[in-house]
Amino acid sequence: MTHSPKGTDAPGLTNAYTSAPLADATIHARTDSYFNRTREIVSHFGDAQVTYAFFIRRPVISAPGLMLEWLKNVMAERNSPYSVDLVHPEGDWVGAGEPLMYITGSFTHLADLETLLLQKLGSPCVAAHRAYQIAISLPQTRFLAMDARHCAGFEMQELMAYAASVGGRTAQRDGAIGFVGTANDAVAPFFGTQDGAGTMPHALIGYAGSTVRAAEMFHEMYPEATLVVLVDYFGQEITDALAVCRRFPHLAAEGRLAVRLDTHGGRFLEGLNPQLSYAVLDRHAPESLRRYRSDSELRYLIGTGVSAAAVWRMRDALNEAGFPQVKIIASSGFGVTKCACMADARAPIDIVGTGSFIPDRWNETYATADIVSYNGVERVKIGREFLLPSAQKTQKGKEA
Repeated sequence: MTHSPKGTDAPGLTNAYTSAPLADATIHARTDSYFNRTREIVSHFGDAQVTYAFFIRRPVISAPGLMLEWLKNVMAERNSPYSVDLVHPEGDWVGAGEPLMYITGSFTHLADLETLLLQKLGSPCVAAHRAYQIAISLPQTRFLAMDARHCAGFEMQELMAYAASVGGRTAQRDGAIGFVGTANDAVAPFFGTQDGAGTMPHALIGYAGSTVRAAEMFHEMYPEATLVVLVDYFGQEITDALAVCRRFPHLAAEGRLAVRLDTHGGRFLEGLNPQLSYAVLDRHAPESLRRYRSDSELRYLIGTGVSAAAVWRMRDALNEAGFPQVKIIASSGFGVTKCACMADARAPIDIVGTGSFIPDRWNETYATADIVSYNGVERVKIGREFLLPSAQKTQKGKEA
């Protein structure tokens, strides 16, 4: 029995909620009825050794760990041997329609698992690809996975956090810093840590009545932690950031103070407008404004919200006030395009918090499985011959 195929040894898989085995009755209730009936028919007429091919119709990064860990646990409960030929190990680039893996075992014990296996494969692979693209766009920036609030329950959150960790590690292999943590303790092990990262929400500032007072409360409770302060609550990002720096000059000098920009898209950062935003960026990265830009790209560069101009304005203000060691953390809509625009503008962002690696179009996440072999005889429905192991070998031979 293959329990842990090479290439799926990512941290956090063993104790993940999503990989825990389920009772047969629960699997029966959650899977599609035609798979349950197939299992009953095969059990009655005689089992067969089958091989499944799993694939996704769009390019992805392989992120099969949670699916394979769950399969391992279920098959152990059923005492049924199986094997996995992982064609694309975790972190590999996979072309559209290419088999990610082949799984061989008892038809009786695999038939009713297909629905749940596909649920655990497609969306992580697409999200891992998006996380990789985000991280590689800003290679010198650290990323935190802030996806939890956008997920439909904890199982999706776990799938997305795992995907961000895979995409982040793949980006690290290509020279980027990548995703280094997340906001939740429960999924932190995917990133090799035990605790979620984060300091304060806007609600704490509202409770405290001022940004400085919220910073004081946090530091009193967590004196050893890096102090990260949200500065957009009152619409006075520059004023409040400098006030906090002056209140904690020792933390600022030690690099243990950061300001987080989360200005919403309905307003400009304090002191900016379209003309001043253009002037800021023209001073720091004029080439980013010289080529054709879409409306959304221009907004990311010089528009409202957390724009490249806003980041540069904050950096200028901190440096001019004598706080060059204070870091800037940015959040709010940092998807692939926004990160690429920030890179063009060389925006001085130290850390980005984002959940924008969650797939935009869910129909792109649909994974598919087809049986390609019955008792050693290759057979698949018309149109899916490209999945046959022999066809894959022939294709690789031609490429070689």
